[in-house]
Amino acid sequence: MFLTITEFIGRFHVLLVHLPIGFLLIGLLLQWLSVHEKYQISKEVIKVIIFCGMIAAVFSCITGYLLSLSGDYNESLLGWHMWMGISVASISFLLFARLISGRLDIWYKVLSVALLIVIFITGHLGGSLTHGSDYLTGPLSDEPDSVVIVRKIIPDIQEANVYADVIQPMLQTRCYTCHSNKKQKNNLRLDSPDWILKGGKNGPVLDANPEESKMLKRILLPREDDDHMPPKQKPQFTEKQIALIHWWIDQGADFNKKVKDLQQPQLIQPYLLALQSDHLEKKAIPIIPTEPVEKADEKSLQPLIDKGAIIIPVSKSSNYLMANFVSAINITGKDIKLLLPVKKQLAWLKLNDTNVGDSALSVVGQCTNLTLLQLNNTKITDKGLGLIKNLNKLQSISLVGTKVTGKGVLQLQSIKGLQSIYLYKTAANKNDWPALKKAFPKTEIDSGGYIVPLLATDTTLVKTPKSVK
Repeated sequence: MFLTITEFIGRFHVLLVHLPIGFLLIGLLLQWLSVHEKYQISKEVIKVIIFCGMIAAVFSCITGYLLSLSGDYNESLLGWHMWMGISVASISFLLFARLISGRLDIWYKVLSVALLIVIFITGHLGGSLTHGSDYLTGPLSDEPDSVVIVRKIIPDIQEANVYADVIQPMLQTRCYTCHSNKKQKNNLRLDSPDWILKGGKNGPVLDANPEESKMLKRILLPREDDDHMPPKQKPQFTEKQIALIHWWIDQGADFNKKVKDLQQPQLIQPYLLALQSDHLEKKAIPIIPTEPVEKADEKSLQPLIDKGAIIIPVSKSSNYLMANFVSAINITGKDIKLLLPVKKQLAWLKLNDTNVGDSALSVVGQCTNLTLLQLNNTKITDKGLGLIKNLNKLQSISLVGTKVTGKGVLQLQSIKGLQSIYLYKTAANKNDWPALKKAFPKTEIDSGGYIVPLLATDTTLVKTPKSVK
């Protein structure tokens, strides 16, 4: 109960911390202005203002210390901020003492300058604690938020490192805002194996038994529970991601082993295969449109980011963008309309494993600069494909796990630059291949394990075996 009261009182720091800044800065300003006769500022007024600032600084220090006990912040940065805050309170006390004694000598001036400097340093450190060390320079940088990462291509999931390639990317998108080098809620960092093994204020987060591992237990708590992680207002782990984390912990939570070194239950195999870039993107990455395009308005991107979408440039030298909804939750066709303000800049779009249906493709069909489109495991049908048949720059489309048929795919034959179509686990069957082969003479059609090479001179169906992990 004492800890709860302590945390409650500590939260008043956010309300009180600006009072000493305002009072003391105004007091210093009035004191310096008072040297000019035309202002005629009362010494008693200045005393009252400095006194209020001093008292507010003391209470800010007390509440700040209580708030620091939560362990949510970088300890080194927190230490500097705390001592600078104590310095503000101490210097303001000395300044007030000299003010009421009437000793406005050189030491009074030195204390005034020192107080001004310490106030600015303390404020800067406080901003770094709550908003990150780059809160001033971040908006001026073209670099993406450090929490948002680009998943590296995994050509063979069996050769991938389980932690670095499977688990860490999930932690980065779900946990790093509160548990990384910038902020450590409950003294917990999850941005490296050493920190994960160290655990936090409440002890280790990994256990040989997955059900006893705090990392997984917090994820599995009801979303309304105060201890549920990530917080309910943040993007949540998907069912597949939770299954992969459970599998990793159950297999010993090793940070160095490859996927092939661990047992892979039947439930986990398709989840791992879904991470394999080679399975869906064996060909060269689709080129970026050559036509120049203006940079997207940052305000137009924010609603997409708020929905959990990852928005990054397709290259450092291009204004074209990729939108990936891998981190988004409860995405519907209505949410896809948020793409319209950036439809000119959108070159790659990944809507895999979302709830979008045919209505979303009416919006996608307006993004005429798309060269890559992934719709795996969505609710689209043949009706939806008819809405994107005018995406003339499209080079690769992936329809894995959908209900589209061969007849529906034929609607895309007007897209002359289409290089690859992925139809694994769709309603298209082997009887559709001859018609598809004829309609797409320069396109490779991947049915999952086999590619149908389509050449203009072909007269019979040719299947070339491919290795599928």
